[in-house]
Amino acid sequence: MAHLILLEDEPILRHELAGYLAEQGHMVDAVGSAAEFHTTFSPANHLIALVDLGLPDGDGIDLIDGLRGQGKRLGIVVISARSRTGDKVRGLVVGADYYLTKPIELEELSAVVAALARRLDTGGVSLRWVLDAVRGELIPPGKAPVALTTHGTVVLAAIAGGGGKPVDRRCIVAALGEDFLQYDQRRLDTQIHQLRKAVWDAAGVELPLRAIRNRGYQFLVDVEIKQKNLIVASKVAVDSELNDNNGKVEH
Repeated sequence: MAHLILLEDEPILRHELAGYLAEQGHMVDAVGSAAEFHTTFSPANHLIALVDLGLPDGDGIDLIDGLRGQGKRLGIVVISARSRTGDKVRGLVVGADYYLTKPIELEELSAVVAALARRLDTGGVSLRWVLDAVRGELIPPGKAPVALTTHGTVVLAAIAGGGGKPVDRRCIVAALGEDFLQYDQRRLDTQIHQLRKAVWDAAGVELPLRAIRNRGYQFLVDVEIKQKNLIVASKVAVDSELNDNNGKVEH
């Protein structure tokens, strides 16, 4: 079992979660503030951090960003009352492996911690999504492959090939082998909607893709593309575009 550090400012919930995880066989150090976290956290000992976002002395997002900046092997699970898609995407973008919303389902928490611990113990941790364009599968971190249609694979490969930058609709349509001037743009919107639904239904996670009005689409996380025995890492640079009012997000 794993050595965990739990950051939750609400005492009753902190006690409940820590007690439950201890019953599952994990070692748990429970703290109630960012200051306590930094005092208690040991990169050499803690395998997984469970982090609330709303803290009395800071924001969990900043804490996660700092942890990832250290480059240490660490699994991170967000436990938060913030349930909006934008909050979930931001949590995943800064480096969380999983994002669980309150009220926390204890069985789901146990399964997430166990799966993450297995990946880390075997050295198989990956913060990237994987797009296997040969097999037609999209693999979210720590999840089973999601089967894609041929068109869905082409669309995601075109967007992931942008290296984290917005990819114009014209480029996506060209990848589909269609004439942009003759192509009904509603077909692409429908395709994206179906992809979001497929990933959510199969894996229970949001597809970290944003639509940029009048431009195209952009992946918000690292994507590893497997295609014809080649592996291409698409590195996402997260910058002020996330809050840029000029690029409105569509869902």
